[in-house]
Amino acid sequence: MTAQEKAIQLVDYFMDLSEEQEYDTPRYMSKEMAKQCALVACNEVLGYMGTHSGYEFWTEVKQEIEKL
Repeated sequence: MTAQEKAIQLVDYFMDLSEEQEYDTPRYMSKEMAKQCALVACNEVLGYMGTHSGYEFWTEVKQEIEKL
């Protein structure tokens, strides 16, 4: 999976999270909010990785999320 594909996957994941409200109408997260959540997730991964393998990949994922 490329960094761009992972970025899209993460943003789509957060956009698809819904919460049932009255009358069973789902609420979906906006793309901008989903991007912010995906960036937080990337920062968490990067924080735990330090400079271990995969750090560059997740840095690229973060950059790709910002481009979306």
